[in-house]
Amino acid sequence: MKPDARAIEALLEGTHADPFSLLGVHPGPQGAFARAILPGAETAEAFALDGTPLGALARTDPRGLFEGLVAGPPQPVRYRCGAGVHRWSVTDPYSFGPVLGPTDDFLIGQGTHFRLFDKLGAHPIEHEGASGVHFAVWAPNASLVSVVGDFNDWDHRRHPMRKRADTGVWEIFLPDIGTGRAYKYRIVGPDGAAQPLKADPYAFAAELRPATASIVARPGKPDWADHAHRAHWAKADARREPVSIYEVHPGSWRKPDAAEFYSWDELADRLIPYCVDMGFTHIEFLPVSEHPYDPSWGYQATGLYAPSARFGEPAGFARFVDGAHQAGLCVLVDWVPAHFPTDAFGLARFDGTHLYEHEDPRLGFHPDWNTAIYNFGRREVEAFLVNNALFWAEQYHVDGLRVDAVASMLYRDYSRKSGEWIPNAEGGRENWEAVGFLQAMNKALYGQHPGVMTIAEESTSWPGVTLPAHEKGPNGGGLGFGFKWNMGFMHDTLKYMARDPIHRRYHHDEITFGLMYAFAENFVLPLSHDEVVHGKGSLLAKMAGDQWQKFANLRAYYGLMWGYPGKKLLFMGQEFAQAREWSEARALDWDLLQHEPHAGMQRWVRDLNAAYRTRPALHARDCEAEGFAWLVVDDAAASVFAWLRKAPGAAPIAVVCNMTPATHGYYRLPLPHDGVWREVLNSDAEPYGGSGQGNLGAVEAKDGAALVVLPGLSTLMFEFAGTGEDQ
Repeated sequence: MKPDARAIEALLEGTHADPFSLLGVHPGPQGAFARAILPGAETAEAFALDGTPLGALARTDPRGLFEGLVAGPPQPVRYRCGAGVHRWSVTDPYSFGPVLGPTDDFLIGQGTHFRLFDKLGAHPIEHEGASGVHFAVWAPNASLVSVVGDFNDWDHRRHPMRKRADTGVWEIFLPDIGTGRAYKYRIVGPDGAAQPLKADPYAFAAELRPATASIVARPGKPDWADHAHRAHWAKADARREPVSIYEVHPGSWRKPDAAEFYSWDELADRLIPYCVDMGFTHIEFLPVSEHPYDPSWGYQATGLYAPSARFGEPAGFARFVDGAHQAGLCVLVDWVPAHFPTDAFGLARFDGTHLYEHEDPRLGFHPDWNTAIYNFGRREVEAFLVNNALFWAEQYHVDGLRVDAVASMLYRDYSRKSGEWIPNAEGGRENWEAVGFLQAMNKALYGQHPGVMTIAEESTSWPGVTLPAHEKGPNGGGLGFGFKWNMGFMHDTLKYMARDPIHRRYHHDEITFGLMYAFAENFVLPLSHDEVVHGKGSLLAKMAGDQWQKFANLRAYYGLMWGYPGKKLLFMGQEFAQAREWSEARALDWDLLQHEPHAGMQRWVRDLNAAYRTRPALHARDCEAEGFAWLVVDDAAASVFAWLRKAPGAAPIAVVCNMTPATHGYYRLPLPHDGVWREVLNSDAEPYGGSGQGNLGAVEAKDGAALVVLPGLSTLMFEFAGTGEDQ
């Protein structure tokens, strides 16, 4: 049956809602019938993909519409076009069947598809005998979706897509193109209005800002050599492993002379050996997903599945992770499901409706960042985010995700005044949809990728953040994270270290109080980028006293932190006492290492990491109360703190902090075992920039105590070496 003139006009204008019903090759009463739009062609002859001629088509509209009978059954066809002396070939995308199938429809509809990144987005594939790219995008409320790109002159009339009605996914297979092609989606909303061209939510690569198109790419890389690394962590209990994290902004750790950024390969040559030398066990990157605005540091991502083009091709990031693993380092990435920017090319009003975000701004707008909030209660949105977590673990072998701004997700009234938020069904402030999403994400990630860890940046007292998601807790169940940032430790201890030592005796509890809850969760102690930006100054600048005392305080503080229960995190530059506040626009001040106080600080952090990593007493019970015991808890007058770190089968270690400038020459230190205790670390040692006071390598405990020298503003660690008879 010949379509009416309005249908043909809609085809030529790219506004037909079902172009596959008219274009391509279809069975008919007289045999197979072909219809194609071939702009610029005057003649067209059809061929099978193997080159068999099938017949010539007649041009029925000067704008490029061709029709005619072709030999054989309906099949993919290629047209040999002519115009004057010019000849070219075009493989007809409308002669191919769909790529997605009913199983995909079922799982997508349920929101339980854990391989969406294999199905949605742009995938170079072989399909029905041809090589090309399969495009698929979820836009259920759209009336029309076309893929546009450098392969069709960004003309939306060329490639309108097929809608899968059951799921709202639009798809098309475009033969004869491959990786490296730029593309976007042109989406017409339910009201007939065309949206700004949209980047692909599942794009694996993107153009370098300020350009915003998606790029056809393959994620990850095919050859990995990190099997031993992954096997080790799959069997390990991360709570009982040494975890010392070096937090890095990849764009400003170092900067090349000529270019804006080092590539991942160039960064690997410099950063991986540095972290190995410094003794860190983990590198944690600020978000590496694509983002348009440098000063957002990646926390306003527009391409969750695409490593940023700032640092080269996606495979470069995969090579970095592989190289880090072979060097014995884990790689963590910051992940931001708490909000997304409202850039016109991004997710906001994606199909002309509030698809990824809530329509009501009391639920869907974040006042802190002027961004949108994901609709966590929508199963397709939850699946988008859960799949993204799985994607980074599978395609890039990342060892974990640090999840940003979890507290903002858990509470409906976060940063909102009365009347600016909507209570839940029970009238409370808890965001149960976000809770359900976080539990689903952690279940999926831990279930499918043993050895991967998740870390929550959560600043409230929400119970059970690191309780397994299947275990019941005060709020119905644990969130399922592996670790949680200990924000209380960071706030209290930094406040204490900023005080003049003469006043510290009155604030002794700012150090001791944290041990009341130190084992309530599995904690990471974070001295992160957040503490050295927005006018807060560097860690060195926060310390009390003159210049010498600032360095001594910071060394003592690091010693306290490395001896305190919990995993460690230090932002780049603070290991050598960066003096200026961090800025993403410049490299760290590496020239400071020419000056001995800074070089000494770097040696101190290196030695702290070595002791922490090699002595189980300092790490094997970081998250369990049995690994800690107070030795001196109430000596506020002297501002001395002392505790024992211990683990089964390991020599115990006493950690002693003197937070006044006065040296205590004969301080009585209670110790649980009589005998020799070796001084294994002393922040006042001369190589670190200290005055060189100490205990000549060891002290001896008798009758339950030892007399020790505690230099001013110092942290010392003593390891039990045995009784005198054992020496």
